[in-house]
Amino acid sequence: MYKLIAIDMDGTLLNDRHEVTEDVKNVLDEAKRQGIKIVLCSGRPIGGMRSYIKALNLDEEGDFVIAYNGAFVQDTHTNKVVAQISLGHDDLVKLHELSIELNTPMHFFDVEGLYTPNADISEYTVLESYLNKIPLSYRQVSDIPTNLSIPKIMFIDNPENLNQTIQALPENLNEEYTIVRSAPYFLEFVHPSASKGNAVRKLSEQLGIKQEEVMSIGDNGNDLSMIQYAGCGVAMDNAIPEIKAAADFQTRSNNENGVAYAIEKLALEPLRVPK
Repeated sequence: MYKLIAIDMDGTLLNDRHEVTEDVKNVLDEAKRQGIKIVLCSGRPIGGMRSYIKALNLDEEGDFVIAYNGAFVQDTHTNKVVAQISLGHDDLVKLHELSIELNTPMHFFDVEGLYTPNADISEYTVLESYLNKIPLSYRQVSDIPTNLSIPKIMFIDNPENLNQTIQALPENLNEEYTIVRSAPYFLEFVHPSASKGNAVRKLSEQLGIKQEEVMSIGDNGNDLSMIQYAGCGVAMDNAIPEIKAAADFQTRSNNENGVAYAIEKLALEPLRVPK
């Protein structure tokens, strides 16, 4: 029996209109009634997840959320921060200098907002602010307090330019950060100990849930670690090839209620079989 299901949001839980369909919501509700913990696990900032958490009733006692690609875990009922692994000012300076060298726009977060040091604000930064409904501020790196806690830094650009940027990254950077591409135009940097997989593992262990009792559902590069960790890794039909190769099960696409189909087939139907 699965006791915890970690679900990515964009491209997985949400359809291409950024909606949770009634079919998906109904299946999540049934899973919760069966005692299964539903944990949204996203690269999004926590502010960009709150409206979905509320709409899905995932803010009740014993509910949790994972944000910033595993850098932030919160009890959504009490709002207590369970775990937080952040980058610091030195990381911001280093990655900002690299972004200038590679001619790639960047932005970064604190727990409440989004900041860009680019006076010519990238359309992808505007998109990030819009999708997550969080405030956007222009701020030079030299004006950022040295004690600011930074869950995530991102390089953003059109897919072709971002491909070139990725090819030009220094090799040792992978030792200093967890680097994942969460969308064709988003490259994300978090603390080297932060990943969706590590966050799901730590939360499961804290709750006394075994690895084989965990299901993870995702579609993109930042989901790979939790797909690999889970007792059952589920790839969306719209997932990238790496996710499909690592998964134990392939479900329908995000526009075809793939999350609902996977949970129904793998977690709920077995519970209805007469013992």
